Amino acid sequence: MATAKTKQKILKTFLDLLSEHPYEDVSLPLIAETAKVKLSEMRSAYASKLKLVAAFLEQIDTAVLDERDEDMGDQPPRDRLFDILMSRIDAMAEHKEAVRALHKAARKDPALALDFNALEVRSQKWMLIAAGIDVSGVKATVVAQGLSVAFARVIGVWLDEEDEGMPRTMARLDKELDKGTSFMKRLNKLDGVAKGIRSFFRKASERSGRRGDRAESGREDTDLGGEAPAGA
Repeated sequence: MATAKTKQKILKTFLDLLSEHPYEDVSLPLIAETAKVKLSEMRSAYASKLKLVAAFLEQIDTAVLDERDEDMGDQPPRDRLFDILMSRIDAMAEHKEAVRALHKAARKDPALALDFNALEVRSQKWMLIAAGIDVSGVKATVVAQGLSVAFARVIGVWLDEEDEGMPRTMARLDKELDKGTSFMKRLNKLDGVAKGIRSFFRKASERSGRRGDRAESGREDTDLGGEAPAGA
């Protein structure tokens, strides 16, 4: 069983290698050799590169959640989410070249992109929670999926930006959140319509059930009324 220290060393080695090599060239044996750990330890710690990517995203999630600004609670949801996502970019800054390698790999390999997307959706659900945006069930997945796609576009701008103030990145995030706000309004309307339809059919079903009960009761009364006396 790999220790927490060994797992951290392996993850750091993976990110360092990604900073210098394409994702497809960074193999598990190379990571193990560079980190100076046995393959058995590698297997115990991370059985695949995707698990290493998941660990990296979880590390970013943790950094954002730990640094969440409690004073943003009285701000509009959009502003809170902007702050959270910028904090996410700040947390990634140390590993910008590794993020670049992951970004390039996803653009070249659609199957890998789907795997990365599933991990990012999970992370974005936590970003929504951190921003105090209350969504649940299927709606939470839909919103997190949209946010994942939008954030990927923002990351594309960030990777090409050299200005430390990140004006282009922030402008793109503003634009994506504006589109997201419009989407949320449409989604809420659809959600309201869907709830209305479900309520209509539920009430119709209840009325139908009551009519069926009355009809059944009437038939029982008729049957009893027409029964011949015993011994007739």
